[in-house]
Amino acid sequence: QVESLYPHPGWVELDPEVLWSQFVGVIKEAVQAAGLHMRQIAGLGISTQRATFITWHKKTGKPFHNFISWQDLRSSELVNSWNKSLLLKVIHIIFTVLHFLTGNDRFLAPSFLTFSTQQTSMKLSWVFKNIHEAEEAAKKNNCCFGTVDTWLLYRLTKGSVYATDYSNASATGIFEPFTKCWNPSLCNLLSIPMSIYPPVKDTSFNFGSTDSEIFGVPIPIMAVVADQQSAMFGECCFHPGDVKLTMGTGGFWNVNTGEHLFASQRDLYPLIGWKIGEEVVYLTEGCMSDIGTAIKWAQDIDLFTNVDETAKMARSIVDSQGVCFVPGFQISVKDPYLCASFMGLKPSTTRNHLVRAILESVAFRNKQLYDVIVKKVRIPLQTIRADGGVSNNSFVMQMTSDLISKKIEKPANADMSSLGAAFLAGLASGFWTDKEQLKKLRQIEAVFEPQKDPEEYKPAMDTWLQAMKRSLHW
Repeated sequence: QVESLYPHPGWVELDPEVLWSQFVGVIKEAVQAAGLHMRQIAGLGISTQRATFITWHKKTGKPFHNFISWQDLRSSELVNSWNKSLLLKVIHIIFTVLHFLTGNDRFLAPSFLTFSTQQTSMKLSWVFKNIHEAEEAAKKNNCCFGTVDTWLLYRLTKGSVYATDYSNASATGIFEPFTKCWNPSLCNLLSIPMSIYPPVKDTSFNFGSTDSEIFGVPIPIMAVVADQQSAMFGECCFHPGDVKLTMGTGGFWNVNTGEHLFASQRDLYPLIGWKIGEEVVYLTEGCMSDIGTAIKWAQDIDLFTNVDETAKMARSIVDSQGVCFVPGFQISVKDPYLCASFMGLKPSTTRNHLVRAILESVAFRNKQLYDVIVKKVRIPLQTIRADGGVSNNSFVMQMTSDLISKKIEKPANADMSSLGAAFLAGLASGFWTDKEQLKKLRQIEAVFEPQKDPEEYKPAMDTWLQAMKRSLHW
């Protein structure tokens, strides 16, 4: 876990050298802990956080700035001015008409396009408006852009490989999933030079080998994949209608939509899950901020000692006594001014009530996003599989199952992103021959089945929704 840097209010960065050294260190420690030697490694798979990016000089390899995190707010003024602009309103009208006339889903997303600070595009636009060296290098075709995976590939190969994969590219918001190309119209709109983007390769693919100086021997890099798509693959959600719920720092619902690409809609957006040879699998995703972040904050201020005790604390009381927790530490796509808050506090409020309110907020948001998916994704939903650190919390898992009236499977290993990268690398290197072999490796630790009627939660959820409205536009 690389420590975030906060050089200015709202800015969130990562030091590229620290990230690099920790990445190499973790690989060496993992191989050593497994009792193996580097010579025995058949292939390396890389799963990375999405939408965090860096730019650097093509010839010198020197970064123009630190990694700018997906949580960073430096582009908020740009976002607000664009979202209020007349030009964006004109774009909405043009594409609404085009969608009406053609029925082509490709025109649906631009018809209600809005920008958010989470999008890589707006922060990248900020870079070229504010970092002169990057702008000058781009004019001479000497500027490289990369998400974390691209930077690691570049460093692992001492600059000989410059690439990303379809899963990471599609998560930037600058890559057009319909055409599978970087989006020239969006880049032109935001004054981002097209020359900066890396080539896009298959997800399970031989990207080349690491420089032998790094690990003592060259190791083939056989997969590069974005973390949420990697978790989807690790959960073996290979079929249309399979659903993956990740509850980590943030929360993500992903639905496998197979060969069918659903256009962006409010609350949901399309992604390329993975590309393996001719096979391209699409996902529809909805996200929530402040899942693990809120729980870690509660621990940091001593609401509890160990995260494992939170489920017991929540169950020790009948309800939250009307206390509601509104998440808002990280930026909200809908409202950049949403504030994190507790509401409904009373003299009788205890730590248990506060902890239960935080956990309930996770389950309530799961219910909200699930309802959107059911309404908008025109595919019958099949299995629902959860992962991420918060999936270890039995209170959240059971309450979510109750609210959505569906069974949820939890794997024995909650870190599915790493497993997905290993699966994809193993397929590319021939360690496994097909996905059927991977399904046999799945280990389910627990299955949560509905135990209560969702109507029993309605009064508490209505109160929580009211608290959410009070916290908007702070």
